[in-house]
Amino acid sequence: MNYDSVWLSSAVVRAAETAGYKKWWLTSHVTESVSSFLQQEFDENIVTISRLEKAVRSVLKVIGYADVAECFQTLPPPVRVSLFDLAKRSGTGYELVFFGLLRERLAEILVSPAQQVEFSGLHAGVKQLKSAKHWNRECSRLTEEIVVFIRAEIAAANRTGHLQFQLT
Repeated sequence: MNYDSVWLSSAVVRAAETAGYKKWWLTSHVTESVSSFLQQEFDENIVTISRLEKAVRSVLKVIGYADVAECFQTLPPPVRVSLFDLAKRSGTGYELVFFGLLRERLAEILVSPAQQVEFSGLHAGVKQLKSAKHWNRECSRLTEEIVVFIRAEIAAANRTGHLQFQLT
């Protein structure tokens, strides 16, 4: 199936918490049941958000948690940004190009309905930009610059909706 089970689990946890279940133990079971159901019912590799929501609500009602089903809603899936890919596109030693590409990507994300952004490849991207075979002081400096840059761009956007980001 073409969806992220962690993303789906987060939506189930939010619904359970909204319904009053603070540490709900059934999240993984519901996620697995939905995944299994969708794999049996659909030959296609892609499931629409509305079909996914219906499947989750159906599973929740069948196991006796209609209150959680009523609270269930999906959020936009996480946006993934590979810092390594941006570094490769920038070329070795072209940090200004990298920051320009990163700014463009962040601008797209900040006007989108996304609520979660996952930045990956920081370590590899920095080594690419610095042409470093081994991690060094300059790599550490650039890593700090990238983190500060991302935080500053998000803060400056004055975005009204919640945005969570993860950097690896």
